[in-house]
Amino acid sequence: VLSLSCEACKKVIFHVPSELEADTLVGRVDLKECLQSAEFISSSDGNFKVLEDGSVYTTSALSLSAEKKTFTILLKDIQEQVQKKIHVSLEEEKKTPKTRHARDTVLKRTKRRWGPIPSVMIENSLGPFPLQIQQVQSDTAQNYTIYYSASGPGIDQDPKGLFYIERETGNIFATRAVDREQYPSFQIICFATTPDGYSPEVPLVHTIRIEDDNDNAPYFTQDLFEFCVPENSRPGVVVGKVTAEDRDEPYTLHTTLKYRIVSQTPPITPAFSLHGDSGVISVLLPQLDRELVPSYTLLVEVRDMAGQPFGLCTTGTVVIKIEDTNDNAPSFKQLQYETRVEENRVSVEILRVSVVDLDEPGSPGSGAVYEIIRGNDDQAFEITTDKNTNEGILCVVKGLDYETAKQRVLVIGVNNEAPYLLAPHSQQLSQSTCSVTVHVLDVDEGPVFKPCLLRLDVKECEDIGTAIGRYVAEDPETGNSEGIRYRIPPGQCNWINIDDKSGEVRTVRVLDRDIGEMRRGQCNITVLAIDRNGKTGTGTIQVCIVPGNKNFPRITQTDYIMCRDRKPICLTAQDGDEAPYSAPFVYRITDRNLASMWKLTPHDDNSWYLSPKGDIPYGIYEIPVSVIDNGGKIGENTVRVNLCDCVTPTECDGRTRQLSGGNVTLGLWAILAMILGSLLLLLILITICGCCGAGAMHRQVTDDCANHNLIISNTEAPGEEVMDHNIIPLQSTCDQGGYGVKTGEQQTFEMVKGRGHTLESVKGGGHQTLGSVKEGGGQPMMDTCRYSYSEWHNFTHPRLGEKVHLCRQDEEQKHSEDYLLSYNYEGKGSLAGSVGCCSDQHEEEALDFLDQLEPKFRTLAETCIKR
Repeated sequence: VLSLSCEACKKVIFHVPSELEADTLVGRVDLKECLQSAEFISSSDGNFKVLEDGSVYTTSALSLSAEKKTFTILLKDIQEQVQKKIHVSLEEEKKTPKTRHARDTVLKRTKRRWGPIPSVMIENSLGPFPLQIQQVQSDTAQNYTIYYSASGPGIDQDPKGLFYIERETGNIFATRAVDREQYPSFQIICFATTPDGYSPEVPLVHTIRIEDDNDNAPYFTQDLFEFCVPENSRPGVVVGKVTAEDRDEPYTLHTTLKYRIVSQTPPITPAFSLHGDSGVISVLLPQLDRELVPSYTLLVEVRDMAGQPFGLCTTGTVVIKIEDTNDNAPSFKQLQYETRVEENRVSVEILRVSVVDLDEPGSPGSGAVYEIIRGNDDQAFEITTDKNTNEGILCVVKGLDYETAKQRVLVIGVNNEAPYLLAPHSQQLSQSTCSVTVHVLDVDEGPVFKPCLLRLDVKECEDIGTAIGRYVAEDPETGNSEGIRYRIPPGQCNWINIDDKSGEVRTVRVLDRDIGEMRRGQCNITVLAIDRNGKTGTGTIQVCIVPGNKNFPRITQTDYIMCRDRKPICLTAQDGDEAPYSAPFVYRITDRNLASMWKLTPHDDNSWYLSPKGDIPYGIYEIPVSVIDNGGKIGENTVRVNLCDCVTPTECDGRTRQLSGGNVTLGLWAILAMILGSLLLLLILITICGCCGAGAMHRQVTDDCANHNLIISNTEAPGEEVMDHNIIPLQSTCDQGGYGVKTGEQQTFEMVKGRGHTLESVKGGGHQTLGSVKEGGGQPMMDTCRYSYSEWHNFTHPRLGEKVHLCRQDEEQKHSEDYLLSYNYEGKGSLAGSVGCCSDQHEEEALDFLDQLEPKFRTLAETCIKR
């Protein structure tokens, strides 16, 4: 069968033979291109049926009497209410005779395969068994003796023994009936062999198809179908869909199902229709009233063979519930009500009203919503709904005044929560109303504060006893405040008190928002007013603390190190006050001298940059900086900046440079260098003493340092260079007892004695420091005489003894690691020669050779030379 593809929802043409058998596939139509979700598919011609996949079959034998036959395929989407049509035309095939070509004159004989067409066996066949269903033969049987055999499902596989093949003839037999629903087909392999085992033929795969028999009745997919539909739905509204299945072969009459309604309960006018092909149930009755019939029960039937009487059928049950809609308006049980209430009563229930609604109780269609239509201009009344009883509760929310109105008349209306949904052609519903008369009863009233809530703003940190306001009440009967006394009940925040006669309010504490209970900055205080009759009235004073400018701005970090790149320092201030008494801040340098050396530039509201003006000397600067907040309060701060000759700030840890007037503290390695230098000098002095004692040189070392010549220190071997970088050399400072001389990579150290000063040892965390030396104009003042041997001995001996004792006590030798340093071999002797030659010089003028010494010997030379 040929098929011409056409656009969906347009004309489709199929070319078919002139004679068509029943259940013949005519062609296939793409239904989804025309309508994506088609729930209903039908044909205008009963001789054709259309399946869900678009296949078109004949339902009976058909002969095309004319050259062309047409019919229409109808598609419906019930949910979307969409309908499409496809026009189908059948045309008779035009047979064209074949033209013989020249090469067709020579006939070639091709080898015929030895397999037959697929076999067919009727499902549930009655026999007789064994029943022959097919025969296989091989052409080689003309030349050989051929034996036939087979294997596969139904022979030597489950279900075993269902088929067998005769060895000599090749006949295939069935031994019993077969259920197609269990085994729809079998594929067996047939073999042809000679007696000696030779196989002249390729094994044949043979298919045995089981032809379906209508032995299964259709069945519904559910035992009970339940659907719901709103009342007053229009005809054609889809209620639901029933579905059934059939185990027989698909796309045959055995599985072509038809649905119908057998009966309806209650047996009144049919309210629903059932589509025979799709099983869709729709509304048929124009008006479904839940108040009359709340539910329907349908008995439905499904039959195969397209609903023909000889088809198999099954019945099912469908229950359709009618959902309530708001088609009935509520109405009051009474049209007039009366009630009473005392004046000044608040939040009290005074009346309950009830309504009648025919809709389903508890549904939004029956839920009552009450409203006061008239008589409540001052919003003194409020009406709500009791969800349990559906009654309206009328309450007084504002106190009524008997002197103003002795009676109030209210008009109350009622509606439903859900909007009204009425049946077609029905009348509109009107709102039900009732009137309520409220009688106001006169009572003796207590004092009334006006206003009932008084807000008083208090500036932060005001003095105790500051008057912040006045709060008085009036007697409603007289309209004045005579004879009324005031007091504050205990148990409240103790911020204020009130004069019992005048009502004047004063503070009793300093209100500070930084105190724990005042951090919120607000407190509500209840005040009582008592008249002569003992009647009381209450009012509330709300005390609010207004933030003030009580805190000074301060710089969070005041110690900084600035290296040689002189990168600006960011100073940041904080103020405990809130806006507008905090940021933005203004920074000022209060010292004129330092202001000429340093400058401040703004960064943001909280921070300013501090940077030097030009190239100022290295040292420690203590810069007074004042910070002014937005409220004008000035905070004085001192910023300490160590302007250091370094690359990174960590290089300046443990050593400092100081300006005039400052002090210097020597670090650990500086003290260690001093101790080692002292030890070296002590050894030289001991050597000098030894030589003088032997009488070799006949010299005396006096305490007044009269002789400043170099002393023989025995034979000098090649020295060792200090390579330990942990030793921090001393830097030149002001007002110090010693100064350093930097030459290349070597730094020398010389101690001088100030006039009128002695050596002092100060212990601080294991560090030894020298006494301060009298300053002189910002430069070190040096005496012509150096420390004597006895002074050096008294200074170094007890300290060296202490270090040796600590080394003995420490098993891990940590102290020895600190003081015993290794020196590497220099690699060659000194170019200056031995210093022993200096001991032969008896005259001070013969010391010119010291100018040619290397840097490492200059310190020693400068120590010994006379100045």
